[in-house]
Amino acid sequence: MNDIAENGVKFGRIAVMLPVKDMIRAHDFYCNVLGFRKTFENGNPVGFMILKRDAGELHLTLQPQHKQAHFNVAHMMVDDVDALHALCQQHGLRIIKSLQDKDYGLRAFVFEDPDGNRIDVGQPI
Repeated sequence: MNDIAENGVKFGRIAVMLPVKDMIRAHDFYCNVLGFRKTFENGNPVGFMILKRDAGELHLTLQPQHKQAHFNVAHMMVDDVDALHALCQQHGLRIIKSLQDKDYGLRAFVFEDPDGNRIDVGQPI
């Protein structure tokens, strides 16, 4: 039995919340390197920010004591995983799992953003 489905609840937008130690550095990385654009910010100093690119959305939250997790915290689907992988290498980001074709139908890799958040990136094969 699925109470939510049976009661007609529909889910809308779900966005990942990434903790960051330095909001300016995170903004610059996601906007200047990955091409997101800021659509909202809150606080003085800014403690929360929404970034969008195409159908993707990220929420950044300022957490000065943030310690990186040793697991993936987000998954991005892109239409050119090879180009994004090359961009990550060009900018000296740590690649956690190398670019490879997976048996579950994705070409994928995992990188760490400047705050150590591990992002899994995939493209359907």
